[in-house]
Amino acid sequence: MKVDLHTALRKKLAKDGACYVLITCEKPALDGTMQVQMSYEGDTTLVSYLLQGAQDYLDEQESASHFNDDDIFGIGKVAP
Repeated sequence: MKVDLHTALRKKLAKDGACYVLITCEKPALDGTMQVQMSYEGDTTLVSYLLQGAQDYLDEQESASHFNDDDIFGIGKVAP
């Protein structure tokens, strides 16, 4: 019997927290499509805050991976 990971995690999170957002996906199909599921529980304002915070965090991580202190704009070290 295949266990649905999304459902199992959703049940566990519902027991332990005041609010959660759960996003899961399966591996892409040969045609590039991907099955994505999203569940949330709790106050919608808090859910929105969690999602925005996660997006901000990911944006910062992406920016940090493109730029670092030693090579800003690809011109080498910048004097303080």
